[in-house]
Amino acid sequence: MKQAIYPGTFDPLTIGHLDLIERATRICDHLIIAVGINASKQPLFTVEERVALVQEAVQDFPNVEVDSFDGLLVQYCRRKQVRALIRGLRAFSDFEYEFQMALTNRKLAPEVETIFLMPQETHSYISSSMIRSIAAMGGAINDFVPPHVRRALEQRVNREI
Repeated sequence: MKQAIYPGTFDPLTIGHLDLIERATRICDHLIIAVGINASKQPLFTVEERVALVQEAVQDFPNVEVDSFDGLLVQYCRRKQVRALIRGLRAFSDFEYEFQMALTNRKLAPEVETIFLMPQETHSYISSSMIRSIAAMGGAINDFVPPHVRRALEQRVNREI
């Protein structure tokens, strides 16, 4: 069985993420969506909340598992015995960072390959940080996130005002 890991913060999950998840499920037998705990970021949602939001969004994909991880991604890959990473490239500006990360991961774990996927053009400008900013300023986010994520995000933003 060919497995891959799609890692991210997913704070919040966007329709761009879902587009990549759907594409990844067509090229691998089993996809693990790995919600990362990143000490350098201040997420709006807890890791448990992010995992739950992703789980609800992917419940119709039988070959998708949602998990969380802390620490180095390549160590997580080894623990899960997965040799492929899925990474999204929205725009050229993503390339430099993702390229550096892929080369660093290759140095740390030569057995792990990185596969880059591009979302549909209609989703290429969407980022979680942009969605959080729009929601915080009271803007409509319906076109950017699944309905359950919109509700959770609006509740969270309203609570923090």
